[in-house]
Amino acid sequence: MGTIPVKTTHLTSALAAAAALVGGAALAQESCEDPIRVGVLHSLSGTMAISETTLKDAMEMLIAQQNEAGGLLGCEIEAVVVDPASDWPRFAELARQLIEVDEVDVIFGNWTSVSRKSVLPVLEELNGLLFYPVQYEGEESSRNVFYTGAAPNQQAIPAVDYFLEELGVEKFALLGTDYVYPRTTNNILESYLQEQGIASEDIFVNYTPFSHSDWSTIVADVIELGADGSQVGVISTINGDANIGFYTELAAQGVSADDIPVVAFSVGEEELSGLDTSNLEGHLAAWNYFMSADTPENAEFIAAWHEFIGDEARVTNDPMEAHYIGFNMWVNAVEEAGTTDVDAVREAMWGQEFPNLTGGTAVMGTNHHLSKPVLIGEIRADGQFDIISQTDPVPGDAWTDYLPDSAVLESDWETLECGMYNTETETCVQLTSNY
Repeated sequence: MGTIPVKTTHLTSALAAAAALVGGAALAQESCEDPIRVGVLHSLSGTMAISETTLKDAMEMLIAQQNEAGGLLGCEIEAVVVDPASDWPRFAELARQLIEVDEVDVIFGNWTSVSRKSVLPVLEELNGLLFYPVQYEGEESSRNVFYTGAAPNQQAIPAVDYFLEELGVEKFALLGTDYVYPRTTNNILESYLQEQGIASEDIFVNYTPFSHSDWSTIVADVIELGADGSQVGVISTINGDANIGFYTELAAQGVSADDIPVVAFSVGEEELSGLDTSNLEGHLAAWNYFMSADTPENAEFIAAWHEFIGDEARVTNDPMEAHYIGFNMWVNAVEEAGTTDVDAVREAMWGQEFPNLTGGTAVMGTNHHLSKPVLIGEIRADGQFDIISQTDPVPGDAWTDYLPDSAVLESDWETLECGMYNTETETCVQLTSNY
């Protein structure tokens, strides 16, 4: 089985070193009274299982490979896996169980923002630590969370810019699942689009429940938006298995990417692996990683994944890379701090660097967000993406510049010791008051 690096070194160096460490690891772990426990909080059933199950598998791989490389602080790492079953209150219950009963040292998990928002009060009450791997709406910076997915300025804003500058889109359909991430993201995008000269009447916004299946009327409304000959583009914040019905209906109504391009923020390789993508060629997604990235690091990561999972057909995706970066940064921070204590690890996390799988280096900011490149990918018939645009690493912005109440806010846990600092009043607002 291949080995994922545990230090900020090239994969090949870590692979070579791992074999030498395995023998000593068993001896070191014999002297460790208890394993270091890592909570894995991902839905393995319900509407979000289509996206989250792979992240549980990825975490088990990373933990297994870290153990092969010697464990951590002379201890073996144990994965404590729970299934919140796509039920948002259940996420909070299981987060409490992981911290109070299972005594985990850190949690890697969540997908939807509503599940993360459910967990936040528990984390802050108990001083737990969460690594959150999925693109989200921003407007948050908790001392107890490291956000390894994209903020809006690392995904949503660049995607809109691509539509405006490269595709000449004149009217926008903002289609989302009805919860906090799509609604907040679309509020930001509506403001941004109007700053770019798009009239409010040329922006169509629609929300649907999780697992929504009847898309015929909505797709017809999107088509009607371009009845005057304007170029229409869809910005999709549709989550989970509802994407299957949406893309199926696009094909059924004869909508191609040439007619109305769609750029999705929650559709990646995993979601497309269950679809006939022959009618989806040319539609787009915006992420910070694609499986098709042509780098040695990515090739080795994919090979290790296939060997671990035992299935050459299993794909990789952006949130997997976010867990890969976050887990390795956490390992390095623990080793630097010499402890798994949350407060010590938090301080050691600031400024941590680790190689991206697409090239370059991810850096953890003091606002608990990563610097990451922005990639636009075009769907291929085989369910993979051709990378058609890639930026240099962009620092994640916790608070958007495009909402008045947020534009005055700053996050800096090192210097200001605050995640929601008002630069006008020069005061720190308690983040929990924003829930």
